Amino acid sequence: MSNEPVLLMEHVTKRIGETTLVEDVSLQVYQGEIFGFIGPSGSGKTSAIRLLTGVLEPNEGTVRVLGSNPTHPGRETQERFGYMPQLFVLYPTMTVRENLSFVAGLYGMGWRERRKRIDALLHFVELWEARDRLARDVSGGMQRRIELASSLLHNPPLLFADEPTAGIDPVLRGKFWEEFRRLRDQGRTLFITTQYVGESEYCDRVGVIRKGRLVALDTPLGLRRTAMGGDAVDIQARSWTTSAIQGLADSGLVNRVVPISPTEVRAYVNDSGPAIPSMLEYLQTTGCDVERIEEYRPNFDEVFVELMQQDAEARGERAGDADGQAS
Repeated sequence: MSNEPVLLMEHVTKRIGETTLVEDVSLQVYQGEIFGFIGPSGSGKTSAIRLLTGVLEPNEGTVRVLGSNPTHPGRETQERFGYMPQLFVLYPTMTVRENLSFVAGLYGMGWRERRKRIDALLHFVELWEARDRLARDVSGGMQRRIELASSLLHNPPLLFADEPTAGIDPVLRGKFWEEFRRLRDQGRTLFITTQYVGESEYCDRVGVIRKGRLVALDTPLGLRRTAMGGDAVDIQARSWTTSAIQGLADSGLVNRVVPISPTEVRAYVNDSGPAIPSMLEYLQTTGCDVERIEEYRPNFDEVFVELMQQDAEARGERAGDADGQAS
């Protein structure tokens, strides 16, 4: 990775009339990483991409893409990134292949290079059989695939993809993420929003946005620890008494202990690796008959909901305002 960020937002705010789309957002994205951006519907994900691609200009703050101001990009900068928008913006009365050929022409690709690249991408997005159909006559999922192929035509070092897997079946979603990781491994940079919270696992770092504000930014593991107050460890014993739970809580080995059932508790620790053997040793000295002890890995839906709730509480909002559903 380069030390200089490929993407930079510093204290960026965007308002349209009385509506604030993005509020005081700061982030940096570096070469060779997949940066995921998740948040509830209307939280500001698409607005952030539009600021980064120069479609919108901030009211406050600084935006830099590949070292330049995206609202006044030179042609060289424009040709160095691909953009897959959330909505279909190509030509419905042209065929799938004609749409790709038109976009390739915008990038100055010669006919021979263009045809080879288009054929490869049509196979990749599984549209080869539909290549001669009009874009208006294919499904919404197929239109998403046309947009993705168009954004990749010129092999850009930077790719913006706004919900690229929306409306795509699970098998093809997996194939797309394999391609994203392959591009990342080639040193390319990807900024991806997603409505599938679980896809955060595939990213190197993840930003979580709510009501226009960035509420968390970390690796997937770091977000888990932030949301849950550390790593979670499930401990099952023949039985748990109140004194045994309190003794574990007071041992200095854990941050907190939550009973799950009469035979199981969940302990939250800073790092499960060294904590598990230490807890096991401690419990054995107290005579606790431990049957199972293992790390519990909450799924990203749980992590996301917890982060939303924490931000709602920090703002003094009601629990029902936590916007727990990403899209």
